[in-house]
Amino acid sequence: MEYHRHLDDELDSLRDRVLLLGGEAEAALERAMNALTNRDSELARQVLDQDDQIDQLEVEIDRQCIDIIALRQPAARDLRFVISVAKMAPVLERIADHAANIARVAIDLNNEPELKSVVDLRQMAEHALRMLRAALDAFTSNDAMAAREVIKSDAEINELYNHIFHRLIELMVTEPSTATRDARWLFVAKHLERIGDYVTDICELTVYMAEAAFIKHFK
Repeated sequence: MEYHRHLDDELDSLRDRVLLLGGEAEAALERAMNALTNRDSELARQVLDQDDQIDQLEVEIDRQCIDIIALRQPAARDLRFVISVAKMAPVLERIADHAANIARVAIDLNNEPELKSVVDLRQMAEHALRMLRAALDAFTSNDAMAAREVIKSDAEINELYNHIFHRLIELMVTEPSTATRDARWLFVAKHLERIGDYVTDICELTVYMAEAAFIKHFK
């Protein structure tokens, strides 16, 4: 009885930590996009300043997962949860890394004149944020069906990326003087597209956690 109580407490702590990491990644992405669209370099620097703390939290989660497996030897559902969290934490950390890269682009662009023809990335960013929030909700509620719905929505972010990609290439051709800045916007679009892929990875882990089913490559 005492063993199970300690294990439950440690699993609850682990769940809280990974959700904290998810919230930090979400906040980093939202701040980075606000810094980009509002030309706010100070906000962009805040994203970069927070990145080390996010990295440290990911390391702590990894250590906690190892400790639980080594000391508590969880079985079945509890083991799937720990394994899922161990794989999910670095994915969330990578999402925060993409947010930091967007913040760096924001700082670079803010040091140059504002473009007249700017591709609107807000719809793509808002979709990525909705996907991330829904993925974290599905994880919290152990809801494989909801996770599968989030995976389906990745197609929309890919479509938005393809549209933005072609538009930016067109701008580079028609307005060569702005090509360098257009390329930076293209990098941001690619970061957002990759975030959609990482959210899909999170949802695949939620399905594994809930159903013991591996759906990567078989969705």
